[in-house]
Amino acid sequence: MGLQQQGGCLCGRVRYELSQPPLWVTVCYCQFCQKATGSDHMVEPIFNRGDFSVIQGEPRCYAHVSTGSGQDVYVHFCPDCGTKLYLTFARWPDRLGVYAGTFDDPGWFPMTPENTKHIFTGTAARGTLIPAGYNTFSEHAATLAGEAIEPTVLESVKEIGRGGV
Repeated sequence: MGLQQQGGCLCGRVRYELSQPPLWVTVCYCQFCQKATGSDHMVEPIFNRGDFSVIQGEPRCYAHVSTGSGQDVYVHFCPDCGTKLYLTFARWPDRLGVYAGTFDDPGWFPMTPENTKHIFTGTAARGTLIPAGYNTFSEHAATLAGEAIEPTVLESVKEIGRGGV
């Protein structure tokens, strides 16, 4: 096994472990992520599903229909304290996204222009700052058919809000 990063919920009942670094990191400003985190965005490192294991407890799951894709997004959370831990996706069954704040060390993975994208900037809260050099998308980074969408890359930091980059 590789790096063995761990995380879990507030009460400690549910714990997970990862054996590999993220494939990429998504910073999402969609309204679902805003409501799910109680913040203006979610930092979500994406992993191969096989690199993730629940090592303690049994999370519950809530299915939410994505307004972007029309497919289910599954929110996995602690049944005791309610902490949202990770997401799985009907659209990408071999991938898994972790709520970054649930890692024991939330800063263990790099967030660089090479591995990080900012999506749904069109619904970002007023005053959101988007860093220079990162791939940004006003909505998804791919079409419903799975084709890549050309990103916008800013030359300098830009303040946005409800309208995007």
